[in-house]
Amino acid sequence: METEDQRRVSMNKKLKTEAVDHLFQAVLTLQSVEECYSFFEDVCTVNELLSLSQRYEVARMLRAKNTYLEIAEKTGASTATISRVNRSLNYGNDGYDMVFKRLEEK
Repeated sequence: METEDQRRVSMNKKLKTEAVDHLFQAVLTLQSVEECYSFFEDVCTVNELLSLSQRYEVARMLRAKNTYLEIAEKTGASTATISRVNRSLNYGNDGYDMVFKRLEEK
């Protein structure tokens, strides 16, 4: 059975491509929320963008110690989505924590 660390390394190998690097470099050029709207509305479907924002809101609420029921009611996220985000918070690459910390510092 594959461990969480092995899955993460395997996923990173699939994810780290030149095309993804180019996308991330493009994102790093964005300078305002309005620019983000312009770019992401072109790159993503409405549903993709809403899904990403929902996961971020779930992570924010989990970090604030909200219950699954509270999160599901406020965001409309399924318990499977909440659980997946919780797993990322606890066993992921600390990306959410890095962003939350930086936002707190602002």
